[in-house]
This record gives sequence, C-alpha cells and structure tokens, in this order.
Amino acid sequence: MSVRLRKWKSKEGKVQEAWWVDVKFQHPDGRVERVRKASPVNTRRGAEQYERELRQALLNGAHTRGAPPPEVPTVKGFTERFLTYSSNHNKASTLAAKQQLLDSHLLPAFGNLRLDRVGQADIESFKARKRKEGLSPKTINNALTVLRTLFAVAVEQEVLQHAPRVKLLKAEKPEFDFLTFEEAERLIAAAEPSWRTMVLVGLHTGLRRGELIALQWDAADLVAGRLVVKRNVWRGHFGSPKGGRSREVPLNAVALDALKAHRHLRGPFVFCDDQGAFLKNDTCRNAILRASKRAGLRPIGWHTLRHSFASHLVMRGVPLKAVQELLGHASIEMTMRYAHLSPDVKKDAVRALEARPRGTYGAHGMS
Repeated sequence: MSVRLRKWKSKEGKVQEAWWVDVKFQHPDGRVERVRKASPVNTRRGAEQYERELRQALLNGAHTRGAPPPEVPTVKGFTERFLTYSSNHNKASTLAAKQQLLDSHLLPAFGNLRLDRVGQADIESFKARKRKEGLSPKTINNALTVLRTLFAVAVEQEVLQHAPRVKLLKAEKPEFDFLTFEEAERLIAAAEPSWRTMVLVGLHTGLRRGELIALQWDAADLVAGRLVVKRNVWRGHFGSPKGGRSREVPLNAVALDALKAHRHLRGPFVFCDDQGAFLKNDTCRNAILRASKRAGLRPIGWHTLRHSFASHLVMRGVPLKAVQELLGHASIEMTMRYAHLSPDVKKDAVRALEARPRGTYGAHGMS
C-alpha cells in the first residue's frame, strides 16, 4: 500500500512524524491524478484505511482536489452529542457516572483536543498521570471505557473516521465481602423488626438494594412462590434492572413465609415507610449499618447480602450457571468470582483423570 511514515525536525529540534498516503489514480479518460495527503489518523492502520477511502472516492468521482476536510469537533465540543446519545441508551445511573468521569477526568485531559488528534500517546500519558494521582486501575479503566465509547459514537455518527485504540489497564479482580452462614443468622436476628423481612429477603434472593426498594406486590407471587424482578430505582429514578432485563427468582420457604407475614395494605411497595412511600437510599444504608453493629459484625452494606446469597449457593454446590441466572449477571465471567468457594470444584477437576480412556494406551503403544 502507498503509505509511509514521514519524519522531520521542528524548529525546536524535536523529531516529529506523520503517516502520509500517496495515491495514483487513472481516470477513464486516461488522465492520471496523484493525491498526497497526511492521514487524519496518525497510525499505519489509520493511513491504510484512509488510502482505501481515497481510492474509493476517486473511483466514485467524489474526491475534489483542494476541498477542505470536514471540521472535526474537540472532545469537549462533542460531549453534548455523546451525552444525548447516552441518555437514549443508558440508565440514569450509568448516564450520571459517565458525566462524572467526563467532568473529573476526561475533559480536563482531552477536552481541548480535536477528536482526530487524540492518539495512543495521549491516552498512555493520561493513564500514567492518573496512576500518579493515586487512582485505582478500576477507576482509570472506567474513564477509559467512557472515552472508548465516546470515540465509537463519533464514528457511528460519522463525525470521526477512525477511533484510536484505547487499551485498558490490567486490574486485579475486586475482592468482595460476604457473611458466613452464622453471621447471616446473627444479622437477621439483630435487625429491627421493621427491617427484618427486607434483610432476610435480601439474603435469600440476592436482589440489589435498588431492586428491593423498587419491589412491588404485583411482582411477588406468594402462591407460586416467586419474585419477578422487573424494576430498579436509583436516586428516585425508576427503570428496568441492571442489564435491562427482568428475571424470575424463586422464593424458598424462609423468604416466602417472611413475605406472607409482612403483607400490608400501605401501598404497592413491598418495603416502604409508614406512609407507603418507597424507601430512600440513606434510610436503607443506615438501617443495615445499625443491624450489623447490633449483631457484632463489621460495617456492611446491602450488596454484602447479595454477595452472601451467591456465596452460600456456591458453597452448597449450586452450579454457577444457575447462580448467574438468579443474580441477573449478563455474563458468566461476572459470576466466576464466586467459583473458588465451591467445595468440590478442584476435587472434581482432578477426579476427571481417574477414568482410563478406552483404547488410548494401545493406540500409543503403551502397556
């Protein structure tokens, strides 16, 4: 391909480089046209793609020598369009997280750069700077994921021809806290009567805090013994559960009996205040902290109950695929964090070698 890397020294003596394309094209009338231009994406792959596009434009008669290239906005200039796109395709909590990462990290670093001028060197410098600031790899990766999505939207909306590669940092799998079986019983016993059923249901269904708060009686089938998790709430915004899909969670006898005894006529919400209104996040947070303190446990949150639900299932030998479906995880990789808790996973793995394959030894000349 007719692409090459040009290098030169600036007035300050610094070595600079850019990828250029050099295309010769013969028109039907025999006229030969040569186009030499700098690639808008300063990488070999970007230049090769730009060369193909130039050849296609010449073939279609769409290339006009000297025509000014379309103006590419800065990252900051494109942000409003990106957030509009995100508001149409993301939950309110995801949109707020993107806005926070843009304001705190991405716009200060890339805001004044044109989209087509953000290169891998800029992205690597951003990573190094944030690590020096003490940010965790997970937080940096969250910001990089938003940046990568922003570039993808710019390409989809034909504002940008090519998106630079955004490589994430290697990050350790996050640790999670869960209660032992004995600690879970202590927590239930220590919870205030008005909160005990919510704590128990959390431990026996694995619902997220927002799903527990948004749970309504129309989603609780106390005859068939099941919950349909179809709502979530975040800062007063009601929507679908994380992942955008509802799921069914069977109720065991403990959770079913507790919900039957909890039945009230204060309104549609299963867990609510005295007036029937849905519970606020701070109210729920303080309640679980009080319960854990009364039980003599470390401070925990509602997500600890979800981790405990999954951990207890795996420890009792429930297949990870079933745990994935009960938790509503989009992929099995998210559920694999609990795999090490299975008491038989390693035993079953090595026992697979005990069975002698038929015909193998003779086929390899072994006795």
